[in-house]
Amino acid sequence: MKRILISAAVWFSLAATAMAQIGKTVPVAAGTDEDKALTDIYAAPDGPEKVALIDKFMTDYGKGDFELLADQLYVQTYLAQKNYAKVFEYGEKVLALDPSALQTATSMARAAAEMNDTPRLYAVGEKVSAIMAAYKAKPAPEGTPADQWASAKDTAITNAQEDVNYVQYSMIQAAYKTQDGAARAALFERYVAAFPDSPYTAAARDQIATAYQQAQNIPKMIESAQNALTADPNDVSMLILLADYWSDNNQQLDKAAAYAQKALDALQQAKKPDNVTDDQWQQQVSLEKGIAYSSIGEVDVVKARNPAAVDAFKQAKPLLKANNYYYGRNLYRLGFTLAKMQRLPEARVVLSEAVTVNSPFKAPAQETLNKIGGATGRTR
Repeated sequence: MKRILISAAVWFSLAATAMAQIGKTVPVAAGTDEDKALTDIYAAPDGPEKVALIDKFMTDYGKGDFELLADQLYVQTYLAQKNYAKVFEYGEKVLALDPSALQTATSMARAAAEMNDTPRLYAVGEKVSAIMAAYKAKPAPEGTPADQWASAKDTAITNAQEDVNYVQYSMIQAAYKTQDGAARAALFERYVAAFPDSPYTAAARDQIATAYQQAQNIPKMIESAQNALTADPNDVSMLILLADYWSDNNQQLDKAAAYAQKALDALQQAKKPDNVTDDQWQQQVSLEKGIAYSSIGEVDVVKARNPAAVDAFKQAKPLLKANNYYYGRNLYRLGFTLAKMQRLPEARVVLSEAVTVNSPFKAPAQETLNKIGGATGRTR
């Protein structure tokens, strides 16, 4: 918490400093009793002694703006002591006196994150978002030139960004840790609404659809995926999610094939994110390409284009080997299609491999293999 010491020579500096921060500035005249009391508070370690000094300051001077200043000091001191109940108690008092107190709101978010209190973290994080939005929309004070105000706002926003980034990251991490799919989707939805332009927003949009998929809320999954594609038409994850779902369920087949091909095209130009290793990136791209090819193959099967389907499944096969679910499914699809085409020796080889893969498609692969005479037997 910063205080401003006033003398006749620093009025211009005070005005510039006040404009370049978010939240109310409490000026303290240099050399006054209040200034001396605050000097002792700032010098004290973050323990009972500091709390006692703040208590005395509140008793002696805690009216008007000095009440706000004392409450802010309580928040910072109790946060350092990890006395989270007191952080929230005094934080609420600060925000009642100054709803634009960004530093206090971010301190409360830090306390909630350290407590793993996700509901409170999201409630405070949304306050941080509202404070930032209100500040960005705030007009220049009367008598302040527009260019000076714009420069001061840019400085204040830049100065606040580290704290805001912490809040955003903490909210995202809390959502990822939430096990229930519907609850996780709701948290990501709240995050996107609060921070529509953050570095994490695109991933959060994708996670909404993925969480609804886990919760088996298919209408919401489709709606969320389409919302993500409205924001980014080349969102590979969402293109593949919809292509895979539609092709697997014999729905929207033309769209499914088009989305899968669009994902393949986008992957040709995709750049590895800085926070992903080369191996992780290769595995991700391989899986996404494999699912896309398998989706195209499944559309071809439904449309009775079996040779094209076989080609697509074969392209998918090596790409999916690291994932038992998708690899087993693709093997079953390929083997079943070969069996339909009476290419039985090839079908037996593929289905025999599918039976060895630990996936939900092991049993249907065995059933199909039995129908065509097993690995080496006659057709039944």
